[in-house]
Amino acid sequence: MALAWTPDLAVGVNEIDEQHKELFKKIDNLHAAMSKGMGKEEITKTLEFLEDYVKMHFGSEEKIMLAKKYPNYNSHNAQHEIYKRNIASLKEELNTKGASINLVLQVNSSICDWIIKHIQEVDKALGKFLKQQG
Repeated sequence: MALAWTPDLAVGVNEIDEQHKELFKKIDNLHAAMSKGMGKEEITKTLEFLEDYVKMHFGSEEKIMLAKKYPNYNSHNAQHEIYKRNIASLKEELNTKGASINLVLQVNSSICDWIIKHIQEVDKALGKFLKQQG
């Protein structure tokens, strides 16, 4: 499933939107590799990127939420924690079983499904709150 950044995914916070765009570029790299039959070669880079990305990106969002006293911080942060565990689980599978087509498909599916839903439902609510704060 191809995934492309579109303006309707903007949450209205430049720092967050730019980080989301970076994630979409990395996902696009995985899709391009998959279309060439090289997904197994790209998966290690993708998971390493995701491991670092979730720490940096979620940390940025959480810092903003705490600074602005976002009332939905706990539920938003809980979603981040679930996703961090998902990435760790996928990385563990890579480390124990190696790169496989099944792992590539799992990563692709979990990234695409989760990120779109998270941005549209959770991050956009944060963006709306932040805009109201001025």
